[in-house]
Amino acid sequence: MKAIGRPGKKKVPPKRAAARETSTPVKAEEHLLVEAAQSDPSRFAALYEMHFGRVYGFIAGRVHDRATAEDLTSDVFYKALANLRSYEWRGVPFVAWLLRIAANAIIDRSQRASREHPMVDDPPAPGVKPDMRSIENRARLFQLVNQLPETQRRVVQERFVDQRSIREIAARLGRSDGAIKQLQLRALVRLRAEMEGGHV
Repeated sequence: MKAIGRPGKKKVPPKRAAARETSTPVKAEEHLLVEAAQSDPSRFAALYEMHFGRVYGFIAGRVHDRATAEDLTSDVFYKALANLRSYEWRGVPFVAWLLRIAANAIIDRSQRASREHPMVDDPPAPGVKPDMRSIENRARLFQLVNQLPETQRRVVQERFVDQRSIREIAARLGRSDGAIKQLQLRALVRLRAEMEGGHV
């Protein structure tokens, strides 16, 4: 009769299940957020809010300059948003993908800084053909930026054309850093949707 209960073996599965419960709900929630953002880019804001601090901290610990860290963090989320549809969920936290983008962005920036920048008026190297598709995309992007609501347009222009930091733009517009980040994110989401719509 004692063999029927086998209490020693019945205790193992609940322990394993309890261990799984600590990570599975978080992963499941994040997976749903990723899928939602892949089908509707405006839902990317939840992932942005969830991981901004971790990505910024990762970058700030390596570049040691606040303005540069802010710029690179914005670049990371812009690239993540632009490539979100090609992202495949494999059970690894989404932030791992963001940190890989961040690491590459840091490397790219340091390589650019170590090279001499050619003068703007320098002629292109002989034999190099201009990328017409890239030129057309840039032209379309400039048109779309001009169609953004005024505040979003100002944030995009000051951020990416004038190369100002989030803090500088916030001071110039009399807004908080968080408000500028939200305006920038909304603008980027809208621009991405418009650019993709133009290629359908």
